[in-house]
Amino acid sequence: MAKKANEEEKGILEQFMIPFFHVEKRVPLFPGKKNKNAEAALFGITEDELTSYRENLDQNAREAALQLLKEDEIVDCLDSIPMDGEETIVAFGDSITEDAQGWFTILKHVLEISTEDANFNFINAGVAYNTTAEALRRIDRDVIIHEPDWVIVALGTFDAQRLNIAPNRTLLPLSETWENIETIQSVLDERVSNPVIWVTPAPVITEMLNENPLYDFTIEKKDLVQVQELVSGKQGAIIDSTARRMGESEPQAWNYLPDGLHHSLSGHMETVKAIIKKLAEKED
Repeated sequence: MAKKANEEEKGILEQFMIPFFHVEKRVPLFPGKKNKNAEAALFGITEDELTSYRENLDQNAREAALQLLKEDEIVDCLDSIPMDGEETIVAFGDSITEDAQGWFTILKHVLEISTEDANFNFINAGVAYNTTAEALRRIDRDVIIHEPDWVIVALGTFDAQRLNIAPNRTLLPLSETWENIETIQSVLDERVSNPVIWVTPAPVITEMLNENPLYDFTIEKKDLVQVQELVSGKQGAIIDSTARRMGESEPQAWNYLPDGLHHSLSGHMETVKAIIKKLAEKED
């Protein structure tokens, strides 16, 4: 008989695992990837519990969207974004994108609520902890296959990780990160009619990350800043080019989960605000 998760374990599952783990993304070729009962068993919970967790996460994102739609500036910007409600929009990222109550789900609700007769097709192609190399490997099956009108790329955070077992180097050298994002840019420019939307990696609160026993790596500011600079230099629409959306002078803890890495609802809302404002800017 499978071991059931206790209440403490369920708390960890709810905050740090279920939002960032979808079996169909991790094992896309497995025939049983859409078996929710089997997926729930991996977590040590029932299918009904898993369904309830996921419904709650989506509802949290919807409530965040409704909060944003109370802001006059955001409503005004929505009137100017170049979308008519028929577009396929893909988010290509890591766990901060995959988050079931994250920025992309909030953006989805904002656009669906605010667009009359909305018929968008939203594809969350975020896979937790992906580096740019891992993302590039799957860009064809997870992004291009959907023939998107818009692609939002939010990658680079996990290129900068330093494993606890090998702390003297980042997981990917900066030169490889540069080559990967150049290739992603080239692939998307050839196949997507609208400019690529690049979301600059947000800062990490390293002290909080290092205190969390769930992780076997750290991310240092000096490494992440170099990745931020690479992304902010890309062609297309750059979201938060100065990487200050989580706090003007330094990242604020309330915008993060207790790991200092993944974002709270308020942190995700800052990303959505930045995307909407950028899309509303008039072209020269």
